[in-house]
Amino acid sequence: MQRVVLLFGGASSEHSISCATASGVLSAIDRTKYEVIPVGITRAGQFVPAVDDVNHWTLTEGELPEVHFTGESIIWPTRGNRELKHSKADGSTHSLGEIDVVFPVLHGPNGEDGTMQGFLELLDLPYVGNGVFASAAGIDKEFSKALFIAAGLPVTPHVVIHKEQWLSDPETVLENVKHLGALPLFVKPARAGSSVGVSKVKEMTEFAKALEVAFNEDSKVTVEKGLVGREVECAVLSSRGGGAPKVSVAGEIVVKTREFYDFEAKYRDGEAAKLICPAELSPEQLAEMQALARRAFNALGCFGLARADFFLTKDGFFVNELNLMPGFTPISMYPKCWQASGVSYPDLIDELIQLAFERN
Repeated sequence: MQRVVLLFGGASSEHSISCATASGVLSAIDRTKYEVIPVGITRAGQFVPAVDDVNHWTLTEGELPEVHFTGESIIWPTRGNRELKHSKADGSTHSLGEIDVVFPVLHGPNGEDGTMQGFLELLDLPYVGNGVFASAAGIDKEFSKALFIAAGLPVTPHVVIHKEQWLSDPETVLENVKHLGALPLFVKPARAGSSVGVSKVKEMTEFAKALEVAFNEDSKVTVEKGLVGREVECAVLSSRGGGAPKVSVAGEIVVKTREFYDFEAKYRDGEAAKLICPAELSPEQLAEMQALARRAFNALGCFGLARADFFLTKDGFFVNELNLMPGFTPISMYPKCWQASGVSYPDLIDELIQLAFERN
């Protein structure tokens, strides 16, 4: 039986979403094939042993799960050694066995952005998902969009604003934003996810406040033109043996009660949006979307998994972003798209783990 360290939590504003993703994986991973060791990361960055309890980490109404330090910690192996240890509050330690693979389900900075991937590379431990460069590029909306444009992909019109630029020369910033055309605009932290810090600007009187909210998460933001169209997504998965990435059928997000698909709609308000999978697309539209998703995946040098997010407008598809560690709860779009494509949730987890072994 292979030993999998499920790594979640993290020092980011998406801490609780990572816990919920871990809950999904804990519920679905094949326990006849894998021994799971849950390891949490507190908001302060401490590695701690975590309970193997699906319900403990599930998002519930009015309460978000959190990893806490209780005096016990995890000691990682040094390079060339794979033995994971548990340090108790009294200072004693005991072995948790040798690690076969790490499954990081971390969202946002200090986890999804290449930092944890670099840490695991230094320890020479196989891990699930994208490598250092793709992770760093994928979480940064400025550089991912630049790579998409370089690959000839249609990208949402946008400008990038640094905090110091806004404070020192707001007139130039506003002039650049004007070139995006008519409102609405979406103001987003450049290196955050789960719609944390995102605002929809319908009047320019709201713009300064939207920047303030975004700058609370990041010193760099992207301002994107609000496109009129459908929000559609598909899931991408590497192929073993170096073949072309596989792409699922499409899913669609239909927002019902909120201005856009924000944090509350994603995680707190079950009535705010409807996730439809498979989405109603013509065979030609689906083929085009899948081809664009493959190109975007390759443009960032991805490996393992990604969710490709698009706007489908009267002018065709626009790439919004790639999410390199998408939500992984049973109702999240990434596993839903694969289930609609004939791949079960446990089989998807198994395939991701086996891809990690192949890369290593």
